[in-house]
Amino acid sequence: MPRSNNDKHPLFYVREGSWPNVTLASDAPLSAYCGLLLARDLERTMQTGGLSLRGLAEIAGVAHSTVARVLNGDVLPDIGTLTRLEDALKHQLWPGPSAVRAAVAADGRRVR
Repeated sequence: MPRSNNDKHPLFYVREGSWPNVTLASDAPLSAYCGLLLARDLERTMQTGGLSLRGLAEIAGVAHSTVARVLNGDVLPDIGTLTRLEDALKHQLWPGPSAVRAAVAADGRRVR
């Protein structure tokens, strides 16, 4: 998904920890939380399905470097990439607004 309001890539907002087991900075935008939840779910789904990075990339028809960048928090996927990944995995990766807001609230931040 394209970033809006000049949001940086999700990894930029890490306050502590190693991606994706991190605490985000207090000024992290909702897009950073979305990227974090998406990366965690993508990693978990790949492990459950026994899929390697290159294996998923081949099935989804995306570059393995793109999958790696999503997993590493270096980028938010665009809608086409997200759709191809979800179709290949037969699993919804997009966390949606409720999950993102719950993650923000769990960090003790106020959700606007």
